[in-house]
Amino acid sequence: MPPIIERLIGLLQIGGPVVAILAAMSVLVATLLLVKLWQFYAAGLFSRRSQSHAEQVVSAWQAGDNEYATTEARRRREPLGQMLASTAKHLQAGRLSSRELNEELSREANARLAPLRSQLRTIELVAGLAPLLGLLGTVLGMITAFQAMELAGNQVDPATLSGGIWQALLTTAVGLAVAMPAMVIHNFLERRVEHYATGMADCVGRMLTASRAAELIPALAPVPKPSAAASAQPLELARARG
Repeated sequence: MPPIIERLIGLLQIGGPVVAILAAMSVLVATLLLVKLWQFYAAGLFSRRSQSHAEQVVSAWQAGDNEYATTEARRRREPLGQMLASTAKHLQAGRLSSRELNEELSREANARLAPLRSQLRTIELVAGLAPLLGLLGTVLGMITAFQAMELAGNQVDPATLSGGIWQALLTTAVGLAVAMPAMVIHNFLERRVEHYATGMADCVGRMLTASRAAELIPALAPVPKPSAAASAQPLELARARG
């Protein structure tokens, strides 16, 4: 058996069930990290190509080439591409008011982002719970050490007492060792999701703005002034009638 494995087994035996629980929590965080990294990679969170494709779709929509933008958005399988395709679909249908459209797109965006945000609370819970478990193990260990000192009376062995104390403090060290990486992992994953959500909201908002601007163009177009001949016709008719 490798020395490192023997040392880990020794720490588990010394720390007791609290260290065993903390070790299981560290394995859980490592597993969730690998799962989320694979999920983020499949969703395009680490891909510049996905963002570049979204920019092409939005630019085409802003230029008025709605068919090309819709076709390109439907080709993508990641949440951003699906969200742009859904936005184009609603805008082309024109069945919803501005308020209803915003609510529907917000609901769809949250539904597509929910799988990316899943299990992040579990990692956050481990980051907050691990130090408390370590402190609990230390308190229990100190209680045991002082009970042994009380039972020994005047024949207290300082070496035994110090050994019991460092064994008790071991759980706090393990708890902190589990909590700090878990906190870093949680912040990293959460920031990636929030950055992705911000980019999604920006792309959808630009498509909505382009569509509303296109609708306002006919309304804001200047009304052509009547020509001089056309203006004179009503006057001539009035004189003829007079």
